[in-house]
Amino acid sequence: MKKTLITLAVLAAATGVAQAQSSVVIYGTVDAGFVSERGGVNGTVNKVDSGIGSASRLGFKGTEDLGNGLSAIFLLESGFSVDNGQQDVSGTLFNRQAYVGLSSKTTGTLTLGRQYTPWYNTLSKVADPFAVGYAGSAKNLFPANTRTSNTVMYASPSYNGFDADVAYSAAANGNENPLSSKIGRKVGASAGYSNGPLNARIAFNSTSNDVANGAGTGVVEAGSGRNWLAAANYDFAVAKAYVAYGVNKGLNSAVRNNTNRQAYSLTNLSAVASNDSTTALIGATVPVGPAGTVMASYIHVNDKAGTNADANQFALGYSYALSKRTSTYASYAKISNKNNAGFTVGNYSNAGSGDQALNVGVRHSF
Repeated sequence: MKKTLITLAVLAAATGVAQAQSSVVIYGTVDAGFVSERGGVNGTVNKVDSGIGSASRLGFKGTEDLGNGLSAIFLLESGFSVDNGQQDVSGTLFNRQAYVGLSSKTTGTLTLGRQYTPWYNTLSKVADPFAVGYAGSAKNLFPANTRTSNTVMYASPSYNGFDADVAYSAAANGNENPLSSKIGRKVGASAGYSNGPLNARIAFNSTSNDVANGAGTGVVEAGSGRNWLAAANYDFAVAKAYVAYGVNKGLNSAVRNNTNRQAYSLTNLSAVASNDSTTALIGATVPVGPAGTVMASYIHVNDKAGTNADANQFALGYSYALSKRTSTYASYAKISNKNNAGFTVGNYSNAGSGDQALNVGVRHSF
């Protein structure tokens, strides 16, 4: 009996070592709810929507221990719509993220493939109390610069709370052009400090506007769109405060989540995206009881390009955790557009159709 117990203990230990050396995890989020949008060209729009608080997704991620603190890593993530069961992007499989790389505890992580930009990680994880989800998503007014294909990214380890990352995308939209490496090129970087209640970060993003000429034989140089973002949050225990300030310069520096100029207004006076603007945010999250969280933010867009197409957004939300993996939520946001600015209230996955929206839903993660 004693020998049997010893043998089982050895086998259990060996199994634990094997699992530590190589592992694959299946994960996902299922998020759906009711959305009511008002104030747009289509009037009142009521619908069941998917990915309101965060995108509905199915993912696979894995790691293999290569020894000496070095690991091989990969991640494959596909987005889908709960309301109809379809893929987020037709004809794609892992449209959200798809990368492989190496990670070292001492020298950092290098990944290659389709992945989030340093700018987006700063906006979603540091700047926005709504984490770019719900009706109050900062993507309604901030440039999103969400993810890029053909990307090489390096992220440093944390040194006394400081870390940084840099990304280079040869063709961010996935279509390399043999005429020039500048066509579709995107470059980004961020650096931050996180220690105790303070989390602060700065980010930069540059998108090339160069395109092929009409004959497809040369390149039309058009400069680049450039974004800077400084953001911070501080946890006071009774509330967490958020602040962010962004500067956008150049053509396509402030491409809206709502890319259709007439989505909000049928008139041709709807303002084009500014090539010189700033965006500022203040917000907070407040714990309510053992499982509730109130979210609030105010965002202001200052258009300096001449049309003065400014906008303000006020947002309020509430999330209640039914368990560690399941929560319910409600949120409301209202945008005041000036001089036909045309911004719309969306959520994590959709751009919205009007200047105000209410969502109520449920989210489960596994």
